[in-house]
Amino acid sequence: MANILIIDDSPTDVKIFSGALERAGHKVTSAGTAEAGIDAAHKSKPDLVLMDVIMPGMNGFQATRTLTKDPDTKAIPVLIVTTKSMQTDRMWGMRQGAKDVLVKPVSEKDLVERVNKFLVANG
Repeated sequence: MANILIIDDSPTDVKIFSGALERAGHKVTSAGTAEAGIDAAHKSKPDLVLMDVIMPGMNGFQATRTLTKDPDTKAIPVLIVTTKSMQTDRMWGMRQGAKDVLVKPVSEKDLVERVNKFLVANG
């Protein structure tokens, strides 16, 4: 079982992702803004972060860069989950330090497989 932090301002997406990950045996917490998510990551040191991109205030690209450049949180893999499906968005997300970019809507199977892949790689 891994501890996963979801940073997403959509309660619907948080509920969908949490349900899928909890059914796969993971413990899930969430934050509704990038700023709150960065604070939560520092406090709880999750095993993995799922990051939305389009949020009020700081966006997910900025938050990913903040987490992956900080010595305290840089070892935590960040997976971006976004509606932005352009190749340039994917490339930009990876340049910010994300391990992967998934496009919403993402199937439960794909979400769990990608999360588990990076948990194994990081564990």
